Amino acid sequence: MSNTDGPMQAAQRLMRPTLSKRFYEKAEAAEIEGGWGVMLDGRPVRTPAKTILSVPRRELAEELAQEWQAQVEVIDPNRMPLTRLVNSALDGVSRESDAVRAEIVKYAGSDLICYRAEGPDRLVAQQTAAWNPVLDWAHDHLGVRFVVAEGVMFVSQPPEALDAVAREVENLDVLRLSALSTSMTLTGSTLISLALLRGRLSLQESWAAAHVDEDWNIELWGADDEAMERRAARFEEMQAAARLMALA
Repeated sequence: MSNTDGPMQAAQRLMRPTLSKRFYEKAEAAEIEGGWGVMLDGRPVRTPAKTILSVPRRELAEELAQEWQAQVEVIDPNRMPLTRLVNSALDGVSRESDAVRAEIVKYAGSDLICYRAEGPDRLVAQQTAAWNPVLDWAHDHLGVRFVVAEGVMFVSQPPEALDAVAREVENLDVLRLSALSTSMTLTGSTLISLALLRGRLSLQESWAAAHVDEDWNIELWGADDEAMERRAARFEEMQAAARLMALA
């Protein structure tokens, strides 16, 4: 421990995972049995659960290979958001898909965009501008209306609205389901995430819609550096989710 290390710094340093050294020269997409994978000097990449990483489209495998190729001295999962998301889909979501679908429907029952501020007027207007088009899309696409309330008191959504969300996600493959779940967790909104999945919102539009309240507070009180760093890291996850939606 250096002379400048305190107990907290030393503990944090010891808790950091040891990263594997890069052991390969070339990462490239390749056709494998059942789909497309990533080869490291001709050997297939495996998930943490030791399953051969396999995706249905070459374009997705190529983007995964780019993440592996971009590693320098060590393999840092924090710099491989798309790979992490695919690993999560193949190792986790594939085994718990019913539970993931149920969680997505549950989120829709208390969706961010259904809870509106009572004031000030400019915040109300910004929420309306960002969120009403998503509700209108949900009405057109799902054939149901969601209840909107002012304040934070819980409001129950019509059973038919939640049933419509359940039908919307019941046939999603594990990759898109994983991407949708990740987006939902990052945005706090099933409806924003479904609009992103179905092409109604762009990545930037969905991210902005999810952060109306946060951006309002930043405008009022200024930005906190650590909070902005965390937000940037979350946006990288959101980008990976949007890419997986597009390429899966």
